[in-house]
Formats: sequence, C-alpha cells, structure tokens
Amino acid sequence: MSQGQEFSYFKVFLLGFGFFGISIIWSIYNSYVPIFLKQLGLASWLVGFIMTIDNLFAVVLLPYLGVLSDVTRTKIGRRKPYILLGAPPAALTFALIPLFRGELLPMMAVIVAMNLSMALFRSPVIAFMPDITPSEKRSQANGIINFMGGVGSLLAFFAGSVLYRMNLSYPFIASGAVLLLSSLLVVLLVDEPEEFKVRERSGPSFSEVLRKTFRQSFSELAGNIRLAVTDPDRSLLFMLSSIFLWFVGYNAIETFFTSYAKWYMGIDEATGSFILGFVALGFLIFSLPAGFIGARLGRRRTMMLGLLLLVSLLAGVHVAAHSLSGGSLVALVEALFFLGGFAWALVNVNSLPTVVDMTTRERLGAYTGLYYFASQSAAIIAPPIAGLFIDMLGYSTLMPYSIAFLLLSAATLQFVKKGEARKGF
Repeated sequence: MSQGQEFSYFKVFLLGFGFFGISIIWSIYNSYVPIFLKQLGLASWLVGFIMTIDNLFAVVLLPYLGVLSDVTRTKIGRRKPYILLGAPPAALTFALIPLFRGELLPMMAVIVAMNLSMALFRSPVIAFMPDITPSEKRSQANGIINFMGGVGSLLAFFAGSVLYRMNLSYPFIASGAVLLLSSLLVVLLVDEPEEFKVRERSGPSFSEVLRKTFRQSFSELAGNIRLAVTDPDRSLLFMLSSIFLWFVGYNAIETFFTSYAKWYMGIDEATGSFILGFVALGFLIFSLPAGFIGARLGRRRTMMLGLLLLVSLLAGVHVAAHSLSGGSLVALVEALFFLGGFAWALVNVNSLPTVVDMTTRERLGAYTGLYYFASQSAAIIAPPIAGLFIDMLGYSTLMPYSIAFLLLSAATLQFVKKGEARKGF
C-alpha cells in the first residue's frame, strides 16, 4: 500500500462486487454450457476442449494484462480501465449464448467473444486487491473477496436453477445484467491509490506502453518461471505446481458435474446445478474464517488441511453415487458438497496471498499473472482429459480423476517454504 493510505475492510468488501459478478457468470457458464454442447452430439472430450477457451485466452493474455495494468496510469487508476473495457461486451455476449444453443457455429462465436472480453479484466481486477491491502491483511482480505464470489456462485446455482426451469435464457440474461452493475459499483466506489493515477506529461504514450509491455510481460513470465526453477528452495515452483494440480482436479468437477448428475446420477441438470450451490454455500460461509485460519495457522498448513478434507469428501460422493439413488443420494451429495465448499475455501482463499507474498510490491500484477498462468494452464488440460476418460470409461471416472490430482497437489505443497504474511509489505 502507498504511504498514508489507510487500509479498509469496507473498501475490500466493495471491491468484492467485482468478484461477485465474475463468479455469477462462470457458475452459470460451467453449469449449462456443457449441457448445450453435449446436446449438439459432441464427444465429451470436445465439450471439455471448448470449455477451455476461456483458459486459453487466460494463459495468453493474463500475464500480459497483469504487467500492462501494473504500468498503466490514467485519471481513474491502473486497474479500472480494463474493467470498463471488458465487462460490458462480456455481459452482452454472455446473454446471447442460449439464443444460439441449437447451432454450433453461432454459439461458438458468442462463446469466444464472451471469453475474450472476460479475459481483458480478470487479471487487473484480481491484482486490485493487493494494491489496497498490506501483506499481513491479504489472507483476510482475500477471504472477503472470496466471500463475495461465494455469494455470486450461491445466487447463480440456487436462483439460476429456478430461472433455468422457467426459461433457458433467463439465468444468462440476469447474470449479464448483474455483471454490469457489480462492475460499475467497483469503478465508482473503490478508489485506487493516488500513485497509480495520471501519467506525467513526459512519460511514454499508451501505444508505446502497449508495445513495450507486450515484450516485457512474456519476458517477465519466462523470467519468473526460470526463477521458480532456479530458486534454491524452489518454493515458488512447488507452489505453482500445487496450484496447477489442484485446479486440474477441481476444474473437472466444475465442468462435468451437471453432466455427471444428468447422465450418471439420473437427475436433471437444474438439480445438478442446485447441488453445486451447496459448494458455493459452504464456500460462502467459510471464506471469511478461512482467511483468518490461514493467518493464524499458517497458509501452507491451512491449504493442506483443505486438500485432504476435499479428497475425503469426493471419495464419499463417489461411494454414494454407486450405492444410493433418488432423494437420499441428492441429500447426501448436497451435504458432502457443503463441506467441500469449506475445504475449498481453506485452499483457495490462501493460495493467491501465498504467491504474491513471494515477490515485491512493484511486481504484484506480474505474480498475479503467474498465479493465473498456473491455474489457467490446468484448466486447459483438465476438461479435455477428463472428457476423454468419460468417453472411454464412463462418468464413474470423474471423482477418482479429481481425487488423484488433489493428492498430487498435497504432495508438492509439502515443499513450499515461503509465502507467509510479511510485516509492512
């Protein structure tokens, strides 16, 4: 934080509205778009590949946009211009997706446009949090941010399933409107530090900054990866490996659970989305405590606890899906997913602060991009591979697939030695 700028939990709460809108969009997208694609007769691996478009954009653009937003200076700051650039077209194209669900090429066009628009402001809005938060408060602040994201997911899964039963287009239209309103709240109500506003007249033009930053971003990404590999204790490498592995496991569930519910558990996709709402509910309730637990117990220990708990709960879902049916199956999976939201909060809330506290304040955007490079690379790989397993062996492979990668992530996390909170950063 800049000197003299007072930290405010209320300001972090307002910033959380940006995550609120983003979470609504992705929750609806992951719940229903795979169903639309599968109903067009596509193989599961191809559905998985299409669902990685957002992650392909993220891997290419997020490191660049993270660094670009670091060096951007405008009258409203360095992060807000990207929110204004990306949120409106993202909202519009998202609302159009169900209108083309019977035609592959038009639906793909709006899906690509929507994903590109979302990529434009995701990294800057994530990097906004450490801009206004000192190091020792970042786990708690990230808990607030993720609490707001949890509210968004909860609303998407529970209210979205009701709207979906009324009309397939309603949850998409409503989500687009919410994204616009929540993004506007962030732009109007959360002020950026003065040091990141208005470039001096003698500074380079924005076009020059664009060209320089394009080279710089990927040079920095390569340099950061080299640093992760060559650092003596390799904490950054092992942390990025853990992030990659747990997202490989978790994203498979995100992408295919409604399909798993419909074609394996024998329930409709709206009910499957409603069940996912219990993950969001658990995450919502425990995201704030997860940040304080991370600050008290230590971030690495807290993330390890979350991973092992999540593994146990997914094993319970796997057993239940084989031995139960009907209402008893739905009720048990809802309970297990609720606890899974708590476990995921322990992991997710403390992961970004761990990464950004391995660097200097001047490179927060770059390391935020590095975090997303790891997570989005995983999200590119996970759905097509999980879909291939489903095509070959059936939906019964979904939970074991996820469990295997979560266990691998727990193993690499054991070697992380850095990333705890630092005073005065």
